[in-house]
Amino acid sequence: MIRFQSYLNEATGANLHMTHLEDAILDGGVKGTRNVFQYLQALRDMLGGNAKAPVSLSVKWDGAPAIFAGKDPSDGKFFIAKKGLFNKNPKFYKTAQEIDDDTALAGELNSKFKTALAEFSKLGIEGVVQGDLLYTKDDLKTENIGGESCVTFHPNTIVYAVPVDSDLSKQIQGSKIGVVWHTTYRGADFESMSASFGQAISSKLKEVRSVWHVDAVFKDESGNVTFTEKETKAFNKLLSDAGRIFRTIKPYALNELSNNKELNMRVNVFINKKVREGQRIKNVPLAIKGMQEFIKEYYEKEASKVKSQVAKDRKYATRDDVLKYFDKTNIKEVNKVFQLYNLLVDAKMIVIAKLNHVEGLKTLLKTKDGFEVTGQEGFVAIDHVGKSALKLVDRLNFSNANFSTKYIKGWQK
Repeated sequence: MIRFQSYLNEATGANLHMTHLEDAILDGGVKGTRNVFQYLQALRDMLGGNAKAPVSLSVKWDGAPAIFAGKDPSDGKFFIAKKGLFNKNPKFYKTAQEIDDDTALAGELNSKFKTALAEFSKLGIEGVVQGDLLYTKDDLKTENIGGESCVTFHPNTIVYAVPVDSDLSKQIQGSKIGVVWHTTYRGADFESMSASFGQAISSKLKEVRSVWHVDAVFKDESGNVTFTEKETKAFNKLLSDAGRIFRTIKPYALNELSNNKELNMRVNVFINKKVREGQRIKNVPLAIKGMQEFIKEYYEKEASKVKSQVAKDRKYATRDDVLKYFDKTNIKEVNKVFQLYNLLVDAKMIVIAKLNHVEGLKTLLKTKDGFEVTGQEGFVAIDHVGKSALKLVDRLNFSNANFSTKYIKGWQK
């Protein structure tokens, strides 16, 4: 069974962060890298038509904000909450007055949370569920998309659209609030609750006209999501090439990236910087040189912020410790790590391209000149126990769009 517990918040069991599939080799060392291969092999089997593949998928909807709903284990009363639910002192709301009393829920958030409190209480939720808000009534618009009149909602970066004359459109327009559920929690109290991903949540709740709710479980009702022979061959070659490189990498090169937290942070920041710039690591040796320069510049800036020489020397000592990873005795291994990283990204992109063939709501990006077609925000691969997950995101598309000022976000007025 595939397990990735280290990428969950084990202290609370809370689903607060998931790792990008390719980043798991940076964050998980040799063990994490082996698990990435297991995930990709399981996804290949699933997309090859093997119903017993030990992995399932959910869709990453681009909703906002995150919201929790359920019954307080201590008194059985219904509540809603933001991510503060899993703080040391849990923050949640059981009455409209408690929402009014929280200054962090000003303006639109105030009315959205009041609607959520009133309407989600009708769903018969047992335990606690987590989801992402998609819209409230005032967010729905009718817009022309490629010559077709559509009902749209735009919670964050992606605009979701559905033809105005469809049954789905009528359900959405007849509701007061929309939400996608993706995680369930069980436990005697908030501190001990554990998360389960990939659950069919929505089907277990009451159907209420005022709430349009779906769960994030991936459904291929079109039958379009099966690898062709050509796609299977290309995918297997990538896995084979990646496996060949992995077997030659000295364990230190992967484990040090995971264990040295300062090194890990600086490398991840560099990669995210490239994503924001819309760039992918192609020329590995050149990228590694750029990574080293980026790290040097970071610590120079950090040293310039402190006055005493002792404090400056401490910054430089940390810099030197991080840069040891790139010295001539290890640089060959570092190159292989990022060659492996690239092959895993290529394999991930084949999976994403296939999954985006599923028909459903239109997904678009909004610019000042109109709309651009895009795919889903991404997908989440989940083990069958439902306790671990990795996300598959086209980072050069969605993540770049998320950071880009070219695209209008739902929260921009």
